[in-house]
Amino acid sequence: MEPSPLTQQTRPDYFQPKIVQLYQDLFNIRDHVPPSEGFWREFFLLPPDKTQFRRVLEPLTADDILHVQERTQLFFIRAIEEIRSETTPRNQHALENLTAFLGGVLSKKYTNPSSDAIAVLAGLDGVDRRVSDLVSGIDDLVRNGDNIQLRGKAIETALALAAGAYQTGLISYLTHRDLFPALMKYVRDCDEPSYCFQPLLLLGLLGNYNKFEFQNPYQNRLEDFVNEKTIQSIVRGITHACALSRDSYIAVHDDAPEGWNLNSALVYVGLRALAPEAKRKKAPQTEEEAKELFDALPPTEASISLPAYSFVYANKLFASTLASLSRHNSTETPFAVFLSFISYLSHHAHRSQRCLHYTLLNMLTIQTLVEDTVLVKRLSSDEFKTAVRLCRQRPPHPPLVTAERVPASVILDICTDTISHNLRRRLDVSLYSVTLGIILRLTTHLSRNKLRLAHHWSHIWGTLFSSLRFLTQYSTDLSNIHNIRHEVCTPLCDLIAFCLSTGDAFLPNLSDYDDLFYKLIETGSPLLTKFRDAYYDSVTSTSKPVPTSTITPSTTTTTTTTTTTTSSLHHTQDSAIKILISVSTHYHDLLQAQHAASKKAHQSPTAVQKVIKQGYETLNIEASEDLGKWEKWREGSGIWRGELKRIVRTVVADARKVVGGS
Repeated sequence: MEPSPLTQQTRPDYFQPKIVQLYQDLFNIRDHVPPSEGFWREFFLLPPDKTQFRRVLEPLTADDILHVQERTQLFFIRAIEEIRSETTPRNQHALENLTAFLGGVLSKKYTNPSSDAIAVLAGLDGVDRRVSDLVSGIDDLVRNGDNIQLRGKAIETALALAAGAYQTGLISYLTHRDLFPALMKYVRDCDEPSYCFQPLLLLGLLGNYNKFEFQNPYQNRLEDFVNEKTIQSIVRGITHACALSRDSYIAVHDDAPEGWNLNSALVYVGLRALAPEAKRKKAPQTEEEAKELFDALPPTEASISLPAYSFVYANKLFASTLASLSRHNSTETPFAVFLSFISYLSHHAHRSQRCLHYTLLNMLTIQTLVEDTVLVKRLSSDEFKTAVRLCRQRPPHPPLVTAERVPASVILDICTDTISHNLRRRLDVSLYSVTLGIILRLTTHLSRNKLRLAHHWSHIWGTLFSSLRFLTQYSTDLSNIHNIRHEVCTPLCDLIAFCLSTGDAFLPNLSDYDDLFYKLIETGSPLLTKFRDAYYDSVTSTSKPVPTSTITPSTTTTTTTTTTTTSSLHHTQDSAIKILISVSTHYHDLLQAQHAASKKAHQSPTAVQKVIKQGYETLNIEASEDLGKWEKWREGSGIWRGELKRIVRTVVADARKVVGGS
């Protein structure tokens, strides 16, 4: 019997999909033979594996990629042809492969980012035609694709190009071709809010690209957009991403307050193992494990903060819809979810520069809302009460409120929590400047309109004076931080002085007003003087008189007087701290007289409260006319240009992760 011509081959350790072998062959830097036509046909017919594609690209350096640029250019050209061919499923396979390719290739550290990226994709001679064809094909698919999945794949490819090429000239092809109508059509056609994340993130990147250097066309689109139905879809898409980000913090530590029961009682006394729910619930993380998990947050979904900010800043209709849209298949209103997300984010802002950037971006969004005279009335109205879950993952906790309340009260809690949990020797000046500015804007609105807001004001007073003591205690380190005097110290003193002089116009009862004076007296003139000496110049010179208002608390009468100070600017900066020292000294003298009369070693809180009330009759607060005034924020002014550019770079880095780039 003749032997069989067939031979048995050794079974491999694992079976590898054919497409993975094609990825490896395409980027084999030692093989200089160009791929055949059969290779490309098979390449785009096989289902893609983006994870394996990225793994093939990951070990290659920028020089390796440039070494095989003939192949990368061939792949780019063929992928564009397949995308525009309208042949299913090859066009979808081409989109997925191109997304992985752009994410892996454009993330490399090239010596000359723009020219090297052009060389890798199409070469200098062909880049204009090829990239224009790609963007045109993407635009057509997003508008008229056969199904929502194919249209989503096209958006993902555009996002990979925008994020990867953000620091190169290639992104100009996306700004010259107006994708806004196609993206809005996709958002309008989507039933699921989760589908809105990538198109909105893409729009956020495109709308913020070099917007301070040239007239960005997407900015005009944001300002002029008035389709209410689509705006509602955008709001729900944004808040869906906010909810995912918020829930990632809750997954690390569920801070929902528990009712008192057998389980909580056993845990409280250290007998967790005996608790009935001990076997059903996994043990909480150690402090070190929780820190590691928190440091990695927020997730990439937090990048939705950029389009949210862009829409609110540019479009009043969008801002109004965000603040007032009702519930839709949810127990929370969109604005309640948005505020809850900001609460968890700001609570942990100190953990990383990335978290800080997202916190700052969202606080700027809140500031834009409260600067609008129409919206701030709505935020202070009982008609728009809502229940918001606020972060309670680390003390000091804000007072627990589970009932519905006006959004302005929730925003005040978020601001005080932000101040409390981010005090450190490397204080972030921008974050504290915006946070104090939000409180000032809300209090001036309440005072101007005589709106008495029911709120735990004592918590705000305690937070403001705690931060003042912190600034004083660590003044040696903090006073050297750039702009801390103008952006933090002066606004803090202005805010306290403004509340001292006009608090009776917006505080719901006299006890809240008395408590403000009590905390000022408790802080004491010596500490206030030390604060002034640490952060303010003591050099004085005579200048023209500056008009001030003499305000007597508990009355609404105002008379005009004049005082002589160093200069108009110097007076504006120093008047608030002078008011605090003057009021504190006034009551210190009254308490000294009371102490001498009563001959008691210590004054009881009741006695101090009595002195506070008596002191109103003889107290005059000489406040500058500029006290409580604020300028409407403009993103292109001062230091904010650089700050916003750094924030956008953080979003770009997260967008690369979204599409699978490094």
